[in-house]
Amino acid sequence: MALWLVRHAQPLDAAGRCYGRLDLAACPAATASAAQALAQVLPQRLPVYTSPLQRCEQLALALQALRPDLAYKTEPRLQELDFGRWEGQPWSAVPRTELDAWAADLAHYRPGGGEALAAMLVRVQQALAATPTPAVWISHAGVARCLAWLRSAAPGQLPQAQDWTLPAPAFGAWCCYPPLPPQSSV
Repeated sequence: MALWLVRHAQPLDAAGRCYGRLDLAACPAATASAAQALAQVLPQRLPVYTSPLQRCEQLALALQALRPDLAYKTEPRLQELDFGRWEGQPWSAVPRTELDAWAADLAHYRPGGGEALAAMLVRVQQALAATPTPAVWISHAGVARCLAWLRSAAPGQLPQAQDWTLPAPAFGAWCCYPPLPPQSSV
């Protein structure tokens, strides 16, 4: 298996809020449980790359405490989408007109003035190209969806709102991907 994509544990105080790049901590008990499960299944001495957000680094540290052979490096390209001024706001407080504008142009609209999905796809693709395999990524649902999109879409194709129903691992769970074909690109 070439790439293990692990999602951080359940964040604290996130219910109903937009928290892409908001640096929330994860539930300590859920993090410990995820690290324990992951430590039992990962092969020896894989390189581990993690988003710099604390909910991911908590899991990387807990995993490394159980498995010292799995030392991690921080990889900024594995961060969640930046939602700009939406960050930390209840989803119900985001103006409907802005949500509609985002849905109308999912790839290029910058939610809350933050990052466009097209830019996120490019950085995830760059991280993928720079990652030796096999490896582990500890990251976010948005990164998982980007990776799924890069694996399934035609080269250069960008997602529309109706396409963005791609699966992502549950909190503290993971999936494994074989290598991408060399012709895949955004």
